[in-house]
Amino acid sequence: MRISVVALLVIFCCTSLSSVGQYYGRKTKKTSTTAKGGAFVYWGYNRSVYTKSDLRIVGQGYDLTLKGATASDNPYPFTAKNYFSIERITIPQFNLRIGYYFKDNWAVSLGYDHLKYIFNDGNQVKLYGHVDEGRDTVTNLSGDYNGEDFTTDRSTFHYENSDGLNYIRVEVTHSMELFSLGKKNQLAAVWNAGVGAGTIVSVNDFNFMGQFDRTTRSISGYGISAHTGVRFEFFRHFFLQPNISGGMLHQLHVRNRPNDLNAYSKQLFGYSEINLVAGVNFRIKGKKDCDCPKW
Repeated sequence: MRISVVALLVIFCCTSLSSVGQYYGRKTKKTSTTAKGGAFVYWGYNRSVYTKSDLRIVGQGYDLTLKGATASDNPYPFTAKNYFSIERITIPQFNLRIGYYFKDNWAVSLGYDHLKYIFNDGNQVKLYGHVDEGRDTVTNLSGDYNGEDFTTDRSTFHYENSDGLNYIRVEVTHSMELFSLGKKNQLAAVWNAGVGAGTIVSVNDFNFMGQFDRTTRSISGYGISAHTGVRFEFFRHFFLQPNISGGMLHQLHVRNRPNDLNAYSKQLFGYSEINLVAGVNFRIKGKKDCDCPKW
């Protein structure tokens, strides 16, 4: 998955830069980067937070709900090698997106938010459900539970989507230029706000009953979200864009064991994300009667 993401990014960036180079410096009429026919691609990194949730885990001999579970993201240590080397660029929590303005000030885009969801150690939850007698010889859970207090220990129970909680979504965005400065538009700011929806691809690590399985992949659910940010454009071609977003992620069926289709978890939680991305603007076609663009 990581290799395909990097390959996609390289193709998009090369296409973008080729388009920029083709038009750069022409003495043509000006058009906005938010005009119909404009496009963009960006890459960046994020941090995220999550609401409490009820984590239900189901498998052979157990069906338990951990009510009031908490989790955190997992930022990778910031070094040039970790964030900018081609071998590690997809390990941190990243964002990739490409979009197209199908009409003035309105864009549709497809993107990939690589989030990480780590079940907090020492989670103080309430247990509901059932564990068959003799199944759990590690944490010694057995019988019926109806709201009993339970504190998790990472060495015996752990759950995470660190490789990751991948939210692949379509977004519709409205853009509005706030200002532009300089005769050659050396600096401009464009406000963006949009809504999105898509699917969740989970890569799960799960430790329970003495069995620790890693990197179990599944298409686990869906998400809906809202997003806003300001795009700071330099010479209309390149930009930096801080964003904030929030929404709901509903994981209906996260596979927990690679060799057991009946072992799964499910949960519903809210999330909030901040990210900083860098990208390029380019055009797929110009306006009618306009040899565009001179941005």
